[in-house]
Amino acid sequence: MNIAPPAQHGTLTHAEVVSIIVGVMLAMFLGALDQTIVATAMPTIGRALGDAVHLPWVVTAYLLAATAVTPLYGKFSDVHGRRITLLVGIGIFIIGSVLCALAPTMLTLIIGRFIQGLGGGGLIALAQTIMGDITSPKERSRYQAFIASVFLSASVLGPLLGGFFADKLHWSLIFWINLPLGLAAFLMTYRLLRKLPRHERKHRIDVLGGIILLAATVSLMLLLNWGGITYPWLSFEIIGLGVLSVVFWIAFVVRLHAAPEPFLPLSLLKNQVVRTGNISTAFSMGSFIGLSIYLPVYLQTVYGFSAGATGVVLIPLMAGTVCGAFISGALMPKVRHYKRLPIVGLSFSTLGLIVLALHPEPMPLIALEAIFIIVSVSLGTSLPVTTISIQNAVPLYQLGMTMGLMNFARQLGGAIAVAIFGAIVFGLLLHGGGAGGGAGMSHENLSAAFSGSTADFAPAFRWVFVAAAVCLGVALLALIRMEERPLRSTIGETPPHVME
Repeated sequence: MNIAPPAQHGTLTHAEVVSIIVGVMLAMFLGALDQTIVATAMPTIGRALGDAVHLPWVVTAYLLAATAVTPLYGKFSDVHGRRITLLVGIGIFIIGSVLCALAPTMLTLIIGRFIQGLGGGGLIALAQTIMGDITSPKERSRYQAFIASVFLSASVLGPLLGGFFADKLHWSLIFWINLPLGLAAFLMTYRLLRKLPRHERKHRIDVLGGIILLAATVSLMLLLNWGGITYPWLSFEIIGLGVLSVVFWIAFVVRLHAAPEPFLPLSLLKNQVVRTGNISTAFSMGSFIGLSIYLPVYLQTVYGFSAGATGVVLIPLMAGTVCGAFISGALMPKVRHYKRLPIVGLSFSTLGLIVLALHPEPMPLIALEAIFIIVSVSLGTSLPVTTISIQNAVPLYQLGMTMGLMNFARQLGGAIAVAIFGAIVFGLLLHGGGAGGGAGMSHENLSAAFSGSTADFAPAFRWVFVAAAVCLGVALLALIRMEERPLRSTIGETPPHVME
């Protein structure tokens, strides 16, 4: 096995490291804010555009595009450098945001979100990769406060701004706000990342593998979004999409073994920490992303909250995840068995969702907020552990591909969770699983129901919480299985398993 020589380090001062981190933090904030600001405005968007049934695609289109391109960003950055790759991502993200803000129909908005995802898919992954370029796994906790502050700000501001824009101004402002933020991120990273050390190696980009993966994912998303809503589950269209998806996934596996340098490197997939860590992060983040999208719908339909009030109620859920991640990340380099806290955390998160599944009807607000805090803080403890463990398990020259793979797993988990949660909610409501268990609602009445609590949505959300709990249970099992390797203390050090 050819091992890349360690890159030269020590060329950056602490002040330069901080400057680079501040620059990429803004790009990270741009991607993080987009994931939280849209959720509270979704019911308002559904009413404004007269199409609530296709609301899941506002999120799914973004996640689908981001999922497909995230590994490409990682490999492209390994070939051509982090700076140019990040600038391209920011530019595409801004273009997509403008299209979303100007969208007159749901279809146009969905197309704009897809383009936005093509850019946004690289923002957080590249920011994490750059962090790995300039800090060792053990010292990364020194900068955990920087990362936590970004996600905490996005988690708190996103729901509040989304609710405020939707209630008081216009929903399009949730996309217009990306222009000044995006331009600022572009200008800062354009200058600061010139100082970034370069660790490129020659790579081939497997375009065919990416196309096959996109086709497999699109057919799966169409199946989950149309099944039971647009077409019956046993219809020719849905069965055909299922067969098509299976064929594409098989073709993708074949391509992984046949390509000279496959889209997802087999050496990474064979790495025990990378494999189990990605399974854990895919299911945990999938559950969280799905909940962050559908809990606003739950709060506005079951509890009757306005969009603005929903943003306030969701703050403990969004901020709690960041707090849990900060605590776990700070403790990780100080303890030997760093998996114990997130194992306990995911157990409590799963129990919290089971409580919501058993009692989806309105409960006292203080009780609901307490459950949100337990679920979010506990879930957050797993995020830095899986991320740093995966980074710790690979050599530096594979870091871009590794972070691309990890964020691919997160985005894919989120896309599938959003599609499944949407199929549960809208499928049950349209076919009588909600609204008191009657004959179901028409598409028009379902859209009208988003203007207030005009139907009993609670039974449908019971199964959303069950599905989310199952996802966290799988994430917990994968985390238990993940090897607990000592954290490296230098940047260029080769992980022991690579030399075996």
